[in-house]
Amino acid sequence: MARTILIGAGGTGGHIFPGIAVADELVRRDAATRVVFAGTPRGLETRLVPKAGYALELLPILPLNGVGMLRTLGGLLVLPWGLLKSALVVLRLKPAAVLGIGGYAGGPITLIAALIGVRAVILEPNARPGFTNRVLRPFVDAAACAYEEARVSFGAKGVLTGNPVRGGFAALHDKPHRPPLTLLAFGGSQGSRVLNRAVVEALPYLPADLRIVHQTGPAMRDEVASAHERAGRASEVLPFLDDMEARVAGADLVVCRSGATTCAELTAAGKPSVLVPFALSADDHQRVNAAAMQAAGAARMVEERELTGESLARAIVETLETPGRLETMEAASRTLGRPDAAARVADLLGAARV
Repeated sequence: MARTILIGAGGTGGHIFPGIAVADELVRRDAATRVVFAGTPRGLETRLVPKAGYALELLPILPLNGVGMLRTLGGLLVLPWGLLKSALVVLRLKPAAVLGIGGYAGGPITLIAALIGVRAVILEPNARPGFTNRVLRPFVDAAACAYEEARVSFGAKGVLTGNPVRGGFAALHDKPHRPPLTLLAFGGSQGSRVLNRAVVEALPYLPADLRIVHQTGPAMRDEVASAHERAGRASEVLPFLDDMEARVAGADLVVCRSGATTCAELTAAGKPSVLVPFALSADDHQRVNAAAMQAAGAARMVEERELTGESLARAIVETLETPGRLETMEAASRTLGRPDAAARVADLLGAARV
């Protein structure tokens, strides 16, 4: 009889893409495996999961952490119904194992599964464990961790697996660093106003022959493109990057936020980066991620409180123009990357290798 694996993941791409990578690995091992995702009607999962070819169960769950008093109260009010609906889904699907990938969407379904005896594994993609995974820690069988710092916090349950990423990133080769060098700057699918403005302000201080690819999000694309033109730059300014793997492959240096999935993709690809952590990230996890990468020599961190056009340009120019710096950072980045992360997580779910 075909096994069913239930994956609780939703909200952002940082939660969903690792789940899809694990699902793809499970199906690669056994095409008869049925993978079902559980999420909410409000997240990107409603678009990304069906597009990837997997079923999606929708749960009435709202966030509880870092959203303010009123929204926390709303989350508490609907929590009993969310737990009941989660229990009904688990009892109906009878999964062999459940994988919870942090975030409020995966919490109740993973908790219910663990309480009724289903093998439960959580994935912690950040260096500092998030609220949901800290709550689930006593109940689950194992915690798949992307960073050693997180593994230690889970004790005997922690397993260092890496954070699963889309397969193409691990296949990217080191790029020869010959002029003109290419800078890739992006702030996520919606872009980052803070990062966009800092990149624009940095333009006068950057080398004249530096090629720039700047993903802005849809709201600021025209404004940012005009700013590049006024600065005399023939930059490629785009609202979205549908070909992220190719863009990363073509970059000598990446400027971006330090969300878990972004960091995992950079290290799987062995790319040097200048990281600007989102100052309001839950539990300050982006700063912790960036600090871990900087400590390993794979990245340079510029915190938002220190971010100006000049400080960003200084970090970029020093990285590009210091002899051997890019190559050293690439090597350090690859030591952090775990291209077999999806396989390691699948192992924890009890899926046999083929």
